[in-house]
Amino acid sequence: MGEVRVIEINENISAHNDAAADLVRKKLAEKGTFFINIMSAPGSGKTTLLTALINRLKDKINIVEMDVDIESSLDAQRVADATGVRSLQIHNGGLCHIDADMTYRALQEFDLDGADLLILENIGNLVCPAEFDTGAHKNIMLFSVPEGDDKPLKYPLMFTVSDIILITKMDTISYFNFNMEQAEKNIRALNPDAVILPVSAKTGEGMDALETMLLESLHQNH
Repeated sequence: MGEVRVIEINENISAHNDAAADLVRKKLAEKGTFFINIMSAPGSGKTTLLTALINRLKDKINIVEMDVDIESSLDAQRVADATGVRSLQIHNGGLCHIDADMTYRALQEFDLDGADLLILENIGNLVCPAEFDTGAHKNIMLFSVPEGDDKPLKYPLMFTVSDIILITKMDTISYFNFNMEQAEKNIRALNPDAVILPVSAKTGEGMDALETMLLESLHQNH
């Protein structure tokens, strides 16, 4: 019988990312900056919701934003134009994610002095971003009503690693076959501790609660 040699290589990749994530958190601790990582599928309303959220918060705290895309800088420009906050565009070389090393290198180019809150608008993808710790203090996922209440069953890791799950586009719920009770049940089966918050950037539903939640998390971090 032929001999088969087995080697483990994923540990080194994971360990490297964990070390880089620790560097990110150390840098943020030195600056007194709270870091949230926003993830979702394309079209879930990340940029629209972030714009509304930042405009609610920007007179209370100092906010900076980073946006990851394969090529364009459209989303970063939209946020900067609509809110006036400093925004940094990251081009990730065609990858479907950003990891902690990329985040750390981006922060080397970004002045965090005085920043209370750093927001990362991750690339629109429900698989790759969930696999990499970016060094964020909180992972926030946007799960839009048009995607369907069975989304957690199709992309379990994303729902497992997210601390806060925002069910977005609640203003459209009457137009889609979306069962809120079933959606929450599917999420809880994967992540019993997740905060689940229905929101609408258009109508303002849930935005007060989201604002309060983030301010409380930020103050707890200081």
